[in-house]
Formats: sequence, C-alpha cells, structure tokens
Amino acid sequence: QLQLVESGGGLVQAGGSLSLSCAASGVTFSSYAVGWFRQAPGKEREFVGGFSWRGGSTSYPASVKGRFTISRDNAKNTVYLHMNSLKSEDTAVYYCAAKFGLPFYTETVYLGAFEYDYWGQGTQVTVSS
Repeated sequence: QLQLVESGGGLVQAGGSLSLSCAASGVTFSSYAVGWFRQAPGKEREFVGGFSWRGGSTSYPASVKGRFTISRDNAKNTVYLHMNSLKSEDTAVYYCAAKFGLPFYTETVYLGAFEYDYWGQGTQVTVSS
C-alpha cells in the first residue's frame, strides 16, 4: 500500500522560494503518476503540477507556470515541488497525490483530483505579503 508524506511547508515572504517534498513508502514510486495540488480555505482543490508515470511529461497550470517546478528522485522514492516567486495567493495546504501507472498511459499527466488514488496529509504553505 502506497503511503505519501509531504514535508517542507512553512512561512515565507512574498517573492521567496520554498521546496516541498513528497516521500513515498510501500511501493516503487517511479511506477506512479504524481500530481501536486493545493487547497486554500473556502476554495476547491487546485492542480499545480504533475508528472506522467514514465516521467517524460509534465504539466502546470497558467497560475504557476514558470514559477513552480516538479522533480523526482527515484532513488529516494521522493517527488519535489520547487516554488519560486511566491505570492500571497499561493497560500494553501499543499498535497501530493499518486496514481498507479497504466501501460497505455505512460505519458498521461492527470489534472483532476478525482483521478488520483493516493494522497498525502498535506503541508501548509503561508506566503506573507
């Protein structure tokens, strides 16, 4: 059973940077497509970046493109979300999510929260203006 644990959240000033980690245990993480989401109070969970399970494709929404980057270290079974030029509107709880890679969807990046089967507990990111 895959378990995900996020870490690295905290308080940062606007314009600053922060990197989040998502460590997986129980399975080989490289066999999973991974997405990062965030949820601010009173808002729906929002996709902020994701990998295909083969790792060849990534996707970012316009709200974070050019500022957020995802990476993965298969040896450490960990995925990262690197966030730069943070804005107050980036304040949210950030979650990583995973979906087991399917043979015919090697380069599919899943954008919807409903598509993922496994979730971490989330980590709070607060950007002060």
